[in-house]
Amino acid sequence: MFINTRTLIGSHDLLFITLDTLRYDVAQDLFLENRLPTLARYLPSTGWEARHSPASFTYAAHHAFFAGFLPTPIAPGRHPRLFAAGFPGSETTTDTTLVFDAPDLPNGLAQLGYHTICIGGVGFFNKQSALGSVLPSLFHESYWDPSLGVTNPHSTENQIALACSLLRRLPREQRLFLFINISALHQPNYFYLPGNSSKQDTLESHAAALVYVDAQLPPLFAAMQRRAPTLVILCSDHGTAYGEDGYYGHRIAHPAVWMVPYAEFILADRQEGA
Repeated sequence: MFINTRTLIGSHDLLFITLDTLRYDVAQDLFLENRLPTLARYLPSTGWEARHSPASFTYAAHHAFFAGFLPTPIAPGRHPRLFAAGFPGSETTTDTTLVFDAPDLPNGLAQLGYHTICIGGVGFFNKQSALGSVLPSLFHESYWDPSLGVTNPHSTENQIALACSLLRRLPREQRLFLFINISALHQPNYFYLPGNSSKQDTLESHAAALVYVDAQLPPLFAAMQRRAPTLVILCSDHGTAYGEDGYYGHRIAHPAVWMVPYAEFILADRQEGA
């Protein structure tokens, strides 16, 4: 699907969801097994697109994302970007790329009249330290509390409930950039696998976490559709290793970390009474 971001901005809201730590192979297997009924409505018939992350952990990846460097298609070549912070000599900006005169997307969109909201998930969004405040500070509004974080088994439903509450108070005519960092895939995720008495994270519990996330998304998509047509960007920031080649976790140069699932699509508006 070809998306001309430059012509969409101003008429469309933007919903950017990062499924923190989600592995491509796990996401694609679940799609092929028909275990992601919500996302399957919007993904291509072939499922997730495999891309390379610009970084191997959350903080670095999101700095790149917000400068316009989303995960890169794995095929060789120069791939046009949806949006980009302007800088001389860029070889991946075209006449369809939204180029903003700001160091990051939230501030670039704010200059264009967008209201920007961040709903945090993992620790780099928790605002409990100077480091954990860097990314949230880019937005007009930012939210985090332990109910949205990695240790809460209901984190995604809490994040979605908060998002829907915020959307209800925002005028429809106010264009919006809503960013959500979904924390459920990150460790610990063992509690999403029924009967997992070992309390150990595994590929199976990682997969179970995505099945849980998929089930929570419908109210958010419906709430966005009641406002305006919406450009949705949905991807992981990095994967994580579960023992492959002796590796565990991320912030390492391993294929399980660099390969991430990616999707972009338009949610058509379905305003009440329309």
